[in-house]
Amino acid sequence: MARLFYLTHPEVVVDADTPVPQWGLTDIGQQRAAAVAEAGWLSSAGWLISSAETKAIEAASIIGKRLALSPEIRPELGENDRSSTGFVPPDQFEVLADAFFAEPEVSNKGWERAVDAQARVVAGTADLFREFDGRDVIVVGHGGVGTLLYCHLAGLTIDRVHDQPGQGCYFTVNLATGTPLHPWQPFEDPPPN
Repeated sequence: MARLFYLTHPEVVVDADTPVPQWGLTDIGQQRAAAVAEAGWLSSAGWLISSAETKAIEAASIIGKRLALSPEIRPELGENDRSSTGFVPPDQFEVLADAFFAEPEVSNKGWERAVDAQARVVAGTADLFREFDGRDVIVVGHGGVGTLLYCHLAGLTIDRVHDQPGQGCYFTVNLATGTPLHPWQPFEDPPPN
């Protein structure tokens, strides 16, 4: 069974003076990206795809180096567009993120609507379900749009209850059927058999 592993970037350097899409990984984030590649369960992958955001590219590059794969960059897999607000403190961010998921057809404070972000990430991965050749695929992206993709594939209503528990998580999908095999879990836990 060919699988898609959707991974989110691990821990990032939060810098209010740098645009969010340009944030990079912390030392711990780099270590976790290396550890997930070295764990062995991604070694069957033959295709590596990354969002165009710095944190995703850095994670994909670390993983790719260990698996001898070069990441294919896909800008359409970027996180929901939050450029209207730029950096917001964590407590305010959580309120906006809650609203993003709770009101998917509304743009809160100018953020990209969840329904639009979902359509974008679904379209940006659609070819993976049509053109796979028996190889596993790794997509390195983001928690928000990853949750939207998970909800779409699982036939679930957009809801933050399905969001990742933290950065550096993944879910696995059967590429032939497009069905998720398990919900989000941290890098440190191998996929269930």
